[in-house]
Amino acid sequence: MALKNTINLQSVTQQELNSVKEIAGAHIAMSAKFNLYANQITDPQFKQMFEQSSTDCQTTATNLINSL
Repeated sequence: MALKNTINLQSVTQQELNSVKEIAGAHIAMSAKFNLYANQITDPQFKQMFEQSSTDCQTTATNLINSL
């Protein structure tokens, strides 16, 4: 499940902003890993699952970054 929209981060602390940046970075890393797994697997159902997971992670990271 991906974060579908940006969020309002106008009234958050610096520590909270740093946490959001870390979470976005983790989602970028997860997206790359899921993409790698999708490229290495032959089962079409698992391939689709990893591709969708990669896309969801990338969408969440992008929306978090755009919220900053």
